[in-house]
Amino acid sequence: MIVRDLDDALKSRRHVVSKGWESTRLLLKDDRMGYSFHITKIHAGAELPMHYKNHLECVYCMSGQGSIEDLATGEIHEIRPGVMYALDKNDRHVLRGTTEMMMACVFNPPLNGLEVHDETGAYALEAETV
Repeated sequence: MIVRDLDDALKSRRHVVSKGWESTRLLLKDDRMGYSFHITKIHAGAELPMHYKNHLECVYCMSGQGSIEDLATGEIHEIRPGVMYALDKNDRHVLRGTTEMMMACVFNPPLNGLEVHDETGAYALEAETV
C-alpha cells in the first residue's frame, strides 16, 4: 500500500515548479502502478501550449476556471470544477487559466518525477527520477 500526504510532498522534490504551473507528483513510475498521479496548480493568467507526444493525460478540475483549446480543430472548451478532459490522441492544445485552477492529473506512461515541458510542450519519455 502506498500512502502519501500532499502537504509533505509539497515540501519535497515531488513538487515541481515551472512557468505558469506547479505540479506535485504523488505517484510516479517507480511506484509501479502503470500511471502517475499529480495535483497541479495552473496559475491565473497562464497560457500553456502543450503537446504530450509521449504520454496520454486525463485531467479533472477541482477548483478554478479556464479553458482548453484543441489546436487541431480550434474548438475551445470551458474548464471549471467538475470538468474532465482526456488527451487521448496526444492532442496539441493550449490550457489557459482564467483564475488559479487546481487539477488532478493522471499520465500514462507514468512520469519519473522531475519532468518539465520541452520547447515543443512535451515531457520526455524518460527523465530524472525523484
